[in-house]
Amino acid sequence: MVFPGLFYICWDIWFAGWGVWRFDPAYTVGFKLYDLPVEEVLFFFVVPYCCLFIYVCIRSYFPLLRSNKRSETILFLTAVLLFVLALIFHEKRYTFYTGLFNAIFIFIIFLLRKKTAFFNSAAFLATYAIILLPFMAVNGLLTSLPVVIYNNTENTGLRIFSIPVEDIFYGMLLIMMNVFIYEQLLQGKLPAKTDPRAL
Repeated sequence: MVFPGLFYICWDIWFAGWGVWRFDPAYTVGFKLYDLPVEEVLFFFVVPYCCLFIYVCIRSYFPLLRSNKRSETILFLTAVLLFVLALIFHEKRYTFYTGLFNAIFIFIIFLLRKKTAFFNSAAFLATYAIILLPFMAVNGLLTSLPVVIYNNTENTGLRIFSIPVEDIFYGMLLIMMNVFIYEQLLQGKLPAKTDPRAL
């Protein structure tokens, strides 16, 4: 979780400095790291840890759920759509960078498919669909209070209730990076009988 966490902390500091979003101090404890509330920093480690637990449960309870043509197509088309949206909304930083980073990461997975075959697109998509339920509830609360205040000139303005639609893909990349690294670390490291997915 360290590498995705550090990447996202840098991204967050960058965007906060640009005024893409800001945090209402009335809802934070006051401790900061480079102008980021400590709660925001911890988010990038606590949430992925919980989401990886859900992913491992999905792999364990549904061992036959493997990458297939449908899941690969959905993931690839998602990357294409996000890349196109990044180009269309290139002047809106949140939309542009969220779309671009997602598209690049997914394209790399497909371009290096022989080396990244361990990435289970079907299990990841199923996991993220489940994750979206608590995500919508918690993020809806955070954006409606609002704890996080968005600069709407930096996003499309499309919202699901009070949640910018970009948040869905911002979170998607965070979880996808963690799942990818987790699966990479498992390759050849554990005997089959001790693989947590086999328990």
